[in-house]
Amino acid sequence: MAEAALPVRLGFARRPPPGLAWAAPGLRPGWSEAGQQIPLPLAEGALAAGGRAMAALDPAAAGLALDLRGLGAGLALDVLSGAVLRAAEPAKPRPLRRRLVALADDPAALRAAWAARWPELRGNLLARRLVAAPANRLTPRAFVAALSGLRGHGLRVEVLDRAGIEQAGLGLIAAVGRAAASGPYLVTLALPPDPAGRAPIAFIGKGVCFDTGGICLKPAEGMETMRADMAGAAACAGAMLALALRGARGAVAVLPIVENAIGADAYRPGDVLASGSGRTVEVVDTDAEGRLILADAMHYARTRFAPRAIVDVATLTGSIVIALGRHHAGLFCNHAGLRAALLDAAARVGEALWPMPIGQSHREDLASEIADIKQCAPAGSGAWGGRLLPDACHAAAFLESFAGDLPWAHLDIAGVDLAPPEEEAGEEPHPLAAPGMPTGFGARLLAALDVSAAP
Repeated sequence: MAEAALPVRLGFARRPPPGLAWAAPGLRPGWSEAGQQIPLPLAEGALAAGGRAMAALDPAAAGLALDLRGLGAGLALDVLSGAVLRAAEPAKPRPLRRRLVALADDPAALRAAWAARWPELRGNLLARRLVAAPANRLTPRAFVAALSGLRGHGLRVEVLDRAGIEQAGLGLIAAVGRAAASGPYLVTLALPPDPAGRAPIAFIGKGVCFDTGGICLKPAEGMETMRADMAGAAACAGAMLALALRGARGAVAVLPIVENAIGADAYRPGDVLASGSGRTVEVVDTDAEGRLILADAMHYARTRFAPRAIVDVATLTGSIVIALGRHHAGLFCNHAGLRAALLDAAARVGEALWPMPIGQSHREDLASEIADIKQCAPAGSGAWGGRLLPDACHAAAFLESFAGDLPWAHLDIAGVDLAPPEEEAGEEPHPLAAPGMPTGFGARLLAALDVSAAP
């Protein structure tokens, strides 16, 4: 899979060239003799303003002149970034690269600032392109091939195949992926080591290329979106690309890549699986596969890289969407400093997080009579016959138990990995992605995390 390119033909100028639509603060939407006029609603935020201006561009327009004159340098760069992100069309085989001209008081200075910003956006666009790929093309094997292509950017890439996973004793990954025709794999992407000798920070990304639910089969309605169940791994890969392009050091990504398929060798509810850590896990629901592969990947990261902190990213639970909708990702964390660093990075890039709890009762709900821990609480248990089952909290409690004493955070990005579809009532259109399309959530956030300073 080719790496995502700049989705527009970008230029910088002091005066608008003829023949382009014009976007500027204070304009009224409509048409003039010069062409289409588009307002920049800066009150919503600079990134959103740029994205909404690009979304409002007439499909027949040759391009857009984005008037950033008089804006501060940071504000202008964010408006431009939002317009570029919204222009991305990762699902189209031949996307239309329209002209985008940034009008600035000092075009050379804005061009230089853009060059420094571009790695962050390039990582986001890579994540979007991966998530947009249909599952018959982005099989586990194809995903590994795409990740292997990042070697050209200074990342060290290592791959464990099925035999290597079994030899390493990673029984949770092996079980989830064993019924599929392709995979499972465990991919590591590593930056050069920290020059001061500090241990790396580890990103763990859920990479389920398609999730049928396994034997606990998902309903047909909406199952096609399960091609995006690898958005966590894609976000981590995008972040690692951005960090590598910036010359950062001291981070590693560990990505379990599987397909949760149905077959004669599929794992079952009631199975007891041996994890890489040696702890045994009682399977309750084969559609709660993400936490299993993440747990083994966390163990592998701890033993292989001895990180100083772990951040996992996953489209993990439907209950986080019920709690937070499409506006925030859930943040579960056991360390105040890491929590603060992630919230700060999220605020700077406009990818909102909301802190969520892990209570002692959530941990106790996972007690098992036949294994060290249950994978999840049984369906139908809990308040009102399970309708209020706090599965996002249970999943986080399960993962926390594999983090040990390390600073650890879990980002449940279900609900924010894809922009709301057009037919979804009550939702504002996403400012940075077309309806139903990937947002790349998490890639820019992790890339904004100071890997040299985070706990």
